[in-house]
Amino acid sequence: MSGVSLPLWIAIRYLKSSRRDAFITFLSLTAAGGIALGVAALILALAALSGFQAALKGEVLSRTPDIEVELPAGADAEAARREVDGVDGVRSAQIVVRGRGWLLARGRSRAVEMIGFGAELPALFPGATSRHPGLYLGDGLVSLWGMEPGDVVEVVSPVPTLTPVGPQPRVRRLPVVGSFAAGRAEQEDRLALPLSEASLLFGRSAVYRLLVDCSDLGTALEVAGKLPKVLPAGSTVRTWRDLNRVLFFALRLEKTLMFVAVFLIVVVAGMSLVSDLTLILASKRPEVGMLGAMGAAPSDLRRIFLWLGGLLVGLGALIGLVLGVGGAWLLDRYELLSLPSQVYFLDHVPFLVRARDVLSIVGTTVVLTFACSFYAAHRAASLWPVEALRR
Repeated sequence: MSGVSLPLWIAIRYLKSSRRDAFITFLSLTAAGGIALGVAALILALAALSGFQAALKGEVLSRTPDIEVELPAGADAEAARREVDGVDGVRSAQIVVRGRGWLLARGRSRAVEMIGFGAELPALFPGATSRHPGLYLGDGLVSLWGMEPGDVVEVVSPVPTLTPVGPQPRVRRLPVVGSFAAGRAEQEDRLALPLSEASLLFGRSAVYRLLVDCSDLGTALEVAGKLPKVLPAGSTVRTWRDLNRVLFFALRLEKTLMFVAVFLIVVVAGMSLVSDLTLILASKRPEVGMLGAMGAAPSDLRRIFLWLGGLLVGLGALIGLVLGVGGAWLLDRYELLSLPSQVYFLDHVPFLVRARDVLSIVGTTVVLTFACSFYAAHRAASLWPVEALRR
């Protein structure tokens, strides 16, 4: 073969099937198929996991502020808001109060998280019917209780008020202005109400916070480093990453464990490759001895089996790459794997193929399985031509 080195030409020849070597060729194709199966399974598993994680992160981050600042007790919230609003990279800053309480309506009660906002409804309440000041409830709760805009409900605070007859709960009767998309990933019901009403409900125990909106999540991380210079002493600055640190750690750990578990398929395929190359070496032992007797250097014999292992690894990795990426695209494009929407926050299994994941899968597979061919290559290079011809 012109333009092809002798070790590569012999390696290609060993891959070709003949009647005498049909079983060896079958084992070679089986080893390559195992590698392809491992690569395709890894790509599909990580693509499905990445799709779920991306959907979950989007759901969570849409209800998480870019930056949340907890102000110390007694701090001037309005003055702090103006200072933060002037920081480069900040689009807006809003004063809010967070707390827990109860919602009472039509003889029913529900424990809720209450968020009092100052200007318009914050962005962490997506899908709102409007942004004007007022009381907003989650669409799931509105549908469950059959409420409409204008219905009056009672909001109760756990902070009591001392009266001549003893402590009494603080209650505000407020009309429902609108609703927002609660989302299926939320752990508890939320409601939004005007800051003035929230301040009356929580009294002196109210902890004022600033919700800082930036142009993007990367800018928010940069802005967070500038805020302590303009905030009152004792303020706590938390970014979207800090607010979801436990969740993000769990997602990274889940992806790592999934990679390790599915990668065992590739490990088994690598062991199969070692067995296949060892069998080929045993079958071609007289030919290898003849090559050594004719003057082939041990390095040439080593390269023959390195090329042979490399061809099998490359073939398997290429087929697995095509099957994995193509399968993930088809499954995601046509939403072939459906989920019960009553149970999950998605109605189908999403697949997201990341280039970084594909490179790590193919790179790790090629390195591991190609390293397995070094055993057979070393055995071939250490053969004595006279002993090989005798056998």
